[in-house]
Amino acid sequence: MSLRLRRIAIDNFRKFRQPVVIEGLTDGLNILIEPNETGKSTLLEALRAAFFMKYSTKSQLAQSYAPHGDAVAPSIKAEFQVGGDRWSVSKRFLKSPMVEVEGPQGRAQGEEAETRLHTLLGSVKDGRGAGDSSNYGTLGLLWVVQTDALAVKAPGQLVRDRIRSTLEAEVGSIMGGPAYQRVRSGVDEQFGRYWTPTAQRRGPQKDARDRLELAEKAASDAATRLAGLEQAFSDLEAERTKLKVVLRDIADDTDAQTRKDLVASLEVARSAAQVLATRKAEHEVADSKVRTLEDLDERHRHAIQNQSAAQAALAQVQEQRGALREDLTQAERGAEQARIALEGARAQRLKAHTALRAGEARAEAAQRRAALVAARNRHQELLALEAQLAAARAVVATMVPAETLEKLDENERAIGQAQAVLDAGATRIRAEGDTGGLLVDGEPLGTQERTITRETRIQVSGAEIVILPPPGTTSAQERLNAALERQQAALRDLGLPDVVAARASHDRGRDAMGEVQTLQARIAAATPADDRLGLAAGADALKALLADAVQDDDGGSGEPPDIDALRATARAAEDTVARAEGIQESAMATLRRAEEAHSPLVTTEAERRSDLAHIMTEIRGIEGRTEFATLATGLADARTARAGAAVRWEEAQQNATVHDQDAIKRKIEAIDARERAASERRAKLEKEIARLGGTIESEGGKGLAEREAAARDEVGAARAALERVTEDAEVIKLLRDTLDEARNETSAKFVGPVAQQARRYIERLLPGCELVFSEELQLEAVKRAGVSEGCEDLSHGTQEQLAVLTRIAFADLLLAQGQPVSLILDDPFAYSDDARLDLMIDILNEVSERMQVIVLTCRDRAFRHVPATRVAINAAIEAT
Repeated sequence: MSLRLRRIAIDNFRKFRQPVVIEGLTDGLNILIEPNETGKSTLLEALRAAFFMKYSTKSQLAQSYAPHGDAVAPSIKAEFQVGGDRWSVSKRFLKSPMVEVEGPQGRAQGEEAETRLHTLLGSVKDGRGAGDSSNYGTLGLLWVVQTDALAVKAPGQLVRDRIRSTLEAEVGSIMGGPAYQRVRSGVDEQFGRYWTPTAQRRGPQKDARDRLELAEKAASDAATRLAGLEQAFSDLEAERTKLKVVLRDIADDTDAQTRKDLVASLEVARSAAQVLATRKAEHEVADSKVRTLEDLDERHRHAIQNQSAAQAALAQVQEQRGALREDLTQAERGAEQARIALEGARAQRLKAHTALRAGEARAEAAQRRAALVAARNRHQELLALEAQLAAARAVVATMVPAETLEKLDENERAIGQAQAVLDAGATRIRAEGDTGGLLVDGEPLGTQERTITRETRIQVSGAEIVILPPPGTTSAQERLNAALERQQAALRDLGLPDVVAARASHDRGRDAMGEVQTLQARIAAATPADDRLGLAAGADALKALLADAVQDDDGGSGEPPDIDALRATARAAEDTVARAEGIQESAMATLRRAEEAHSPLVTTEAERRSDLAHIMTEIRGIEGRTEFATLATGLADARTARAGAAVRWEEAQQNATVHDQDAIKRKIEAIDARERAASERRAKLEKEIARLGGTIESEGGKGLAEREAAARDEVGAARAALERVTEDAEVIKLLRDTLDEARNETSAKFVGPVAQQARRYIERLLPGCELVFSEELQLEAVKRAGVSEGCEDLSHGTQEQLAVLTRIAFADLLLAQGQPVSLILDDPFAYSDDARLDLMIDILNEVSERMQVIVLTCRDRAFRHVPATRVAINAAIEAT
């Protein structure tokens, strides 16, 4: 029973922001050819959503159906035929979700429509809305999206069960035949009441669990409300008691009277504080005067004592200096004599070194004069070499370059070749004997041989002979003339008569180039550097030196001085200076020791004198103050006044302590805080009492105790019912699992027929191969020439082709069982070569005779020749 799509309408689904419709789909092979990014894969995804996705799902997959950035409702409508009956399904997702299925039984909506659709297609409702293709049944296997194109995988459990049932019908009664089917049908029916296909609890189990949860929640709510009501009575009584206490505290006027007394005490405390501040200031003034007079008296006594000590120390230092003065005088006299001797030695050394430098200068001048004479000689040699170099460079300048000479040689060869061609094809004439009467083109012929390159006329005794050379002679002559003209023009440009002269010019220039290099080397050798003259290497440096140099005068002539004698005199002077310096250092060391012994005494004497002067100044300053004359009586009076001020200050402190302002303020603030807190507490208690009274009034007449007891009874009943239903569900599940295990043990018997069905197609693709299927009916490997190859080891193209062919084999088995079958391939055979592509298209044509086949592709060239119904998306845009 083939499922045949007739019409597909899509709106607001992913890239289809505008309504589109695909019509004209026929029973056989249908091909939709569109470029990439047109929406072919989106079309297939929309079909899968319309047939298999729950309309009310909010899953991430369903969210992806909406166009990016648009808050719209994706909708799909598909019209199709199953077994000759016309059906249609319409679905809208996300916003105002809906589903409507219309068929021979009429129209259905909502969950009823979903159930009817899944029953028709043999699929399972996916409550999670996750898009699990294993729940799609037969069409989930045969509607192949791009992501599954290379997957050679086992069909889902639904498809395997249907294939097994088909094979059971073919091979006989396995697992009890009809009796097994009746038992299994009954078990499945009971299993379906208690479990979902994915073994999730449902039906009575879910209802019983929901009942228990509701009962437990109701019991918890009733108990909470009853406890709340009882707590409200207790809280109300407690709050009223607290309010009585607060009102009693507010009515008590003790704090008010206390506060009035504290305010009066605060004024007294402020007056006492002012008196205390006055007495404290009086005491501080009296105490300051006493300290000042005591300090003055103490300073005068210390100054008198320090004066006596300073005078004694000064006398002691003066006595020590007198003992050391004679040694210091002798040391100073010895140092002065050593200094005079050193200065005389240094003067002799300066004189010797001056004579040495003058002698060296005269010797250096003599060497420079000799070097300058040598430089002038080299300059004469340089001028001669530069003249030769200029002549050689002039020859090089007139040299015919090698490339020019090569061109002249090429012209010579061209002339020779043209002359040879002319000689080979030209006509030659030569006269012998008396040629006086022969004229060639009006001129005497003579006895010399002539080459005829054009029409020539010879007159002989009134007759005329016309000589016509071969046709190619004229062109050969033209080529020879052109070559000669080029050669002559080149020689004229060079100013040379012939090629021989050009070669001679080139040879002379090449020889001159070698001579130039030799002369440059000789010039470099004749112009070295000379440190005596400050002369750098090179001809330019030598010329510049001689251009700036002046003629030596005779003042520098004469015998050069004896440098060695002058140096010996200078060394002797150095030795004399060294000895004088040693003597001077010894004398200075003696002087330093004497000064080191005498210097501290000088410093100490100066310090003692300074200390004594400072002390005398201090004594005069103290004795000069006005209060010093009456210091004794003034100090006694000041001490008496300080004692009286201290007594008065102590009395003021006692009075201020009795009336502490900060303590009084803290007491007043505490009374005010208690009053505010009592008022706030009263307001809160009255609010809470009102709230609790309202709660008791609203909840007290609702019979909460009776409700709580009834809820506990319902929890017990619901828990017992859940235990019974759970036990029944587990028994049904165990029975079903046992039947499945027994059936799976015999499932291997079905692999052979499946492999035989698939081999009908795969034999054409891979001749001579054997197929290896797993117990889950998955093609695992192919055997060729006894060698097994896993499907994952095959090329992408072969894997893709095997994936399509095994699906076709399963489709044939399911079609024989009467299942709704339709084959949709999204961009198939992307990795196929031309030969296999043609083979796969032939197989699809054969398959389209039994079921509807839809191919979505972007490869126009590959499918252009295929006889099929063409449909297009871009021609299906509807007006909104």
